[in-house]
Amino acid sequence: MDQHDAILSRLLTLHPKRIDLSLGRVTRLLEALGRPDAKLPPIIHVAGTNGKGSTIAFLRAILEASGARAHVYTSPHLLRFNERIRLGAHGGGKLISDEKLSAALERCEAVNNGEPVTFFEITTAAAMLVFSETPAEWLLLETGLGGRYDATNIINAPKATIITSISRDHTEFLGETIDKIAYEKAGIFKTNVPAIIGFQTKAAARVLEREARRTYAPLIVAGQDFFIREENARLVFEDEHGLLDLPLPKLAGRHQYENAAGAIAALRAIAPEIPTKAIEEGLIGTEWPARLQRLLRGKIIDLAPIGAEVWIDGGHNEDGGRVLAEAMAEFHDRAPRPLVLICGAQTTKDVGALLRHFSGLARIIVATPVEGEHKSWPPEEIAALARAEGIPQAFSAPSVEAALEVLNAQTDQQPLRILIAGSLYLAATVLSINGSQIE
Repeated sequence: MDQHDAILSRLLTLHPKRIDLSLGRVTRLLEALGRPDAKLPPIIHVAGTNGKGSTIAFLRAILEASGARAHVYTSPHLLRFNERIRLGAHGGGKLISDEKLSAALERCEAVNNGEPVTFFEITTAAAMLVFSETPAEWLLLETGLGGRYDATNIINAPKATIITSISRDHTEFLGETIDKIAYEKAGIFKTNVPAIIGFQTKAAARVLEREARRTYAPLIVAGQDFFIREENARLVFEDEHGLLDLPLPKLAGRHQYENAAGAIAALRAIAPEIPTKAIEEGLIGTEWPARLQRLLRGKIIDLAPIGAEVWIDGGHNEDGGRVLAEAMAEFHDRAPRPLVLICGAQTTKDVGALLRHFSGLARIIVATPVEGEHKSWPPEEIAALARAEGIPQAFSAPSVEAALEVLNAQTDQQPLRILIAGSLYLAATVLSINGSQIE
């Protein structure tokens, strides 16, 4: 076990027995560290249910293409904790080194002095400590859960806030309704700080716009103040500053057009000096693993049926299922192949709602456990849900490798399109098996 892994394991034991929704613990910790949160570069704060990480990936790529250094804080990680903290540098940011990570965690552990604190709170404090000590022009900050009482919301003067698409997820913490979830996300709004609201349902938009007005946050709303469309295999963005004719994003799926639009709208509002060329280069250079990522080589490809396309995505809720199904349908229109879904999910997720969107689209579903997750749906139950949703060829397998064996035994000579989805933890397992690296 590496040094920072040992520290992270110890930090998990500090989790309070009772969670009170407040910023009290993280405030205490940052005070003991000398308030590194007051020494951060200009911040863009991003909340939402789906698309937060992709939006930040677009922001980072555009800013770096403009020559700026951008720190990045995201969660969860896929293969190793270092992925959560990316330090801005000329020529492109780098994941935090093991040495810097260990040093920051040790300092936080020491000043915390054994007091109850959540894992996310103390690791967020460690990230802010490192960000405050490393020069950069920007910090791109993703909330962990919700917004109002999220540890990242300790900041009080971001340059902009962005709310990406909101849907039902983490209802045990944020509430059962879209209204309640949107209210929690809107907690990141700040007075006189532009609030960019991505494409939303009417229910979410109503709450977000109400809360923005209440906090006197200037609104920039998708579908009202900025627009995005595909035209002649180009991406057309339009706002009050004019029209941009841009290349299509590297990230697959039409839902990424909306995430790109939110990023562009934010930067046009707070950094109008960024040239169009940087936006163009950013769109075609954006990378974000496990978001409709195609695997081209590795062990998973070797195990898959010959000639199969293999895609992975961390989508795990109903809205995630919808955009994935739409993307797969579009792929099929362009290049028809039988679609197979390998699915695993946590029991806290409504996997039936995700599967519903694949009825009539997926030929076969193979359910698998999410390895290492005690709250994983039993594969047999996922298969039963798939059959109930109108997908009769639904099987179960004890692992992703075994699921691929099922496909090798089941399929004819027609090359498949395989989508592995339902959980970021499942995506992480696939990347690990495949021998993939995240830099």
